Amino acid sequence: MLVNTIIENRICYLEMQDANHFNCLSDEMCKELIDALKQGYNSECVGIVIKAQTKRGVWSAGHDIHELPQDGSDPLNFGVPMERLLRKVQDTPIPVIACVSGTVWGGACDLCLSCDMIVSSKNATFAITPAKIGIPYNASGILHFINQLGMNKAREMFYLGMPITADDALNVGLINRVAELEDLEKVLEEQFLNPLRRNSVLSISAIKRQFRILSRASTVISAENFERINAYRARVYKSDDYKEGINSFLEKRPPQYKGKASDLD
Repeated sequence: MLVNTIIENRICYLEMQDANHFNCLSDEMCKELIDALKQGYNSECVGIVIKAQTKRGVWSAGHDIHELPQDGSDPLNFGVPMERLLRKVQDTPIPVIACVSGTVWGGACDLCLSCDMIVSSKNATFAITPAKIGIPYNASGILHFINQLGMNKAREMFYLGMPITADDALNVGLINRVAELEDLEKVLEEQFLNPLRRNSVLSISAIKRQFRILSRASTVISAENFERINAYRARVYKSDDYKEGINSFLEKRPPQYKGKASDLD
């Protein structure tokens, strides 16, 4: 089992426990998290907390690079387990809270943003890193960051791929609260879970559904632009640079990218 599920006092705690692999969001990890989210909701909990056992200070290293396809298919298509997990977190009708106690990389950053709230230790950092590996992130993911952080901060995180600190993340609204590592559990319980237990879960569930609908209300794009986005992305994941990004990561060497921006023209 990659996920340990504990239900206690109307809260479902999901703990990723694959620290030896830095809690990579492998297909199996994503499927277990999806099942655990269903269990938490079906058990009539008022909230769900996603936590992780850490190693070398890593909360989650994001998408498992070993599982990325190199056959010209879309690595982030609608049906892949990680995309299904992100949608499940967003659509679960009760609040999902990420309790972050270390560094967060790549798709795990999107997982945290998919949660309703994030409580973080002071030593945590957040980085979205597709450009480092040559992955064309999908439109729904980019839009998610824009809606949460605003255009400029989203550009910074995607273009540079560099970690931002917990304090910076708090300032731009990526997370809700920062605590010292030794106080993280106490802050989570006292400032988030205890108030949640006192409130109407029926009301909160209706409000969460409204947040989800309203966040999608201004995101309609034309069919032409949708096709254009898919064309841009396809040229990347079918390119030599995409394969070079994956292989250089696996071979633990700096990538040698040769693609040009004009290749998308």
